[in-house]
Amino acid sequence: MLEPTASAHAAMIKLRRDRIWRWRCQWSVVTLAAVGLVLYNGAANVLLLRSPRCRERAPAPASLTPVPATTCEPCADTPPPSAQLDDEPLSRFDLRLGRWDTSRNYRLYDYAAVGDSYADLSAERRVSLATQSSVERLHELLRIAAHWSGPMSVAVFVTGDELRLLCGFATWLLHCQPEVYARLALHVATPAERQGVHGRLPHWAKDCSSQPLPAGERSPETIQWRSRHPYPQNHMRNLARKNCHTPFVFLVDIDIVPSKGMAEALDVFLGRTPKCPLCAYVVPTYELDRRVATFPANKSEVLRLSRHKLAIPFHRKVFIYNQFASNFSRWEASGGNESAETHVSHNVTNFELLYEPFYVAADTVPAHDERFLGYGFTRNTQVYEMFMIGYEFCVLSPIFTIHWGLQSRRYRPLWREKQNERNRKTFETFKRELFARYRKDPLRLLRRPPPPKKT
Repeated sequence: MLEPTASAHAAMIKLRRDRIWRWRCQWSVVTLAAVGLVLYNGAANVLLLRSPRCRERAPAPASLTPVPATTCEPCADTPPPSAQLDDEPLSRFDLRLGRWDTSRNYRLYDYAAVGDSYADLSAERRVSLATQSSVERLHELLRIAAHWSGPMSVAVFVTGDELRLLCGFATWLLHCQPEVYARLALHVATPAERQGVHGRLPHWAKDCSSQPLPAGERSPETIQWRSRHPYPQNHMRNLARKNCHTPFVFLVDIDIVPSKGMAEALDVFLGRTPKCPLCAYVVPTYELDRRVATFPANKSEVLRLSRHKLAIPFHRKVFIYNQFASNFSRWEASGGNESAETHVSHNVTNFELLYEPFYVAADTVPAHDERFLGYGFTRNTQVYEMFMIGYEFCVLSPIFTIHWGLQSRRYRPLWREKQNERNRKTFETFKRELFARYRKDPLRLLRRPPPPKKT
């Protein structure tokens, strides 16, 4: 066998060295990659175990309430920055998160603000008071809260700069009427085409020596828009009612004030009354002359004022059908009965179209039809559907509700009749739909002329 030449031997040595060098390079790359991966995983675990860093936020537009450029987002193990939340109930109200109504014309916001006692009180009581309002009449809530000790579900309609006023009112309640705020759940509705603007809180928002919601704070643009668009009453009623958690709901308008101690009286009454799934308990409502200085203390006082024409059944002068079927004469004839517990005075036996009592019932009653916008046919259509289903209307005594001020047709604006006329046309469709749904026409509405105008 021939010995390799010197040049061949040198080539073999060089080839062996090249292989060793390539192997060492490959091992170094693998080693470095493995070490890097270990270091990366370790760093990631450390970051995950730490509290999240503060995230940068874009500065707020000039028209909105200024917020700090850097804030910490709340997380599971880090408490949220509650100081501002506790100080301004609607500070985190987000206009982007409302749910649409069926027409997609309105955005609805459940529980925009909730008092600390609302959930617990709802679990303890049998009846919640549900009401709805626009911003300019929201101050009426204080009259209701002075007499109603149970939970209150309040739906408020806002547009434009009215949202700023609502934020101010919620803040004022928290600071100046904390007992009222604690029992409150506040819900908001806005029109899709003109949602609210936060802006700065009004000067009275944290001043308990000031009256909240003084007149003249809404912009002319907002007032003009509101005058051209109907108020969605039935949307608001459904919003307030559906966010109650008690077995029964007492649905009223914001200007209807319950008698003192009504929440407790209803709790006792409903606790000892046999279950009646198709019963609606009617609470008589009177208009009270503004010359009367104090709220009637009891039914005897209402009867005395009635005899002197200082209290009359609600809507008697402007639209007698509104409460006529409740039979106030029979209610008054039964006497004061202050010592008696709340009881059924009598049943409604002469139900007629356009009857719209304020009643207490389980929230299994039909929803208010949201096609009726503005005034006319908003409440009575819902009550008529209850009648078709078979509900019995039972008038209670000695409790009552009051509307401050005697109403007159002279002060009814023309735009109300325009809205009423539009709703009358919707009612023609509505009554045919009810007939198709229930196969009933107890008042023979399909064979009679349209109902009288509601002024």
